[in-house]
This record gives sequence, structure tokens and C-alpha cells, in this order.
Amino acid sequence: MTILLAGSVPLFLGALLSDIAYHNTYQIQWSNFASWLIAGGELFSGLALLFALVNLLRARRKAGPVLMYFVVLLATWVLGLINAFQHAKDAWAVMPGGLILSIVVFILVCISAWFGLAARADVRVDATNRVHTGGIQ
Repeated sequence: MTILLAGSVPLFLGALLSDIAYHNTYQIQWSNFASWLIAGGELFSGLALLFALVNLLRARRKAGPVLMYFVVLLATWVLGLINAFQHAKDAWAVMPGGLILSIVVFILVCISAWFGLAARADVRVDATNRVHTGGIQ
């Protein structure tokens, strides 16, 4: 699941950097690059969202980090979709909304990745503690 987010982060970062380049140069190709990078980021984050939903449904405790991870990832995906629609407009109509959405989506995907990696680290710690406590008794 976190490997899918590892694919989303650089794609959304590339889209953000492409939007910054487009904002500075107004070369239309930068807007096209951003559109394709957003589409790729949406693909990876959508798959991660699907696995996060399965993880949420299988979790014994539906609150806490599992729910927070799902909610932030859902917000990332929805705003990324809105960003894709924004970038589907004429290239001259993309700014400044596309740049603002790219910034927000990139921040959200970084937070999602942080929650995903933190949850994974917690699982490793729990598994390690169970092994050690089981061996001591």
C-alpha cells in the first residue's frame, strides 16, 4: 500500500513543479506535462485508496490512524480529481487555480504518505513487542 503512495508523491510533485514552470513561462507544454503527471498520481493514489478502504474494513478498531489515513487519502484523491478537471481546461484557464490545487494536493499526498508509513511502523513495533513478550513468558 505504501509503495503506491511512493509512486504518487513524485508524480504530484512533478505536476506541482510543472505548474510552477507554466506559471513562470506560460509555455503550454508545461500544462500538458502537469495534466499527465496528475493522471498518473491519481492512478497510484486511487489504488492506494482502494487498499486503504480494504484495510479500514478489515480493521478491528475503525478509529485512529487507520481512519485518519483513509480520510486524508480520500481528500487527496478527490482534490486530485478536481485538479485534473482544472487542468483539462484550456491552458490559459488553468492558472492560478491549477497551481493552488497542485500545492494542496501535494501537501495532502505527503501527509497521506506520512500516515501510511507511520501506521506501517506501528505494525512492525507491535509485531516485535508480541514476539519479545511471548518469548519472555
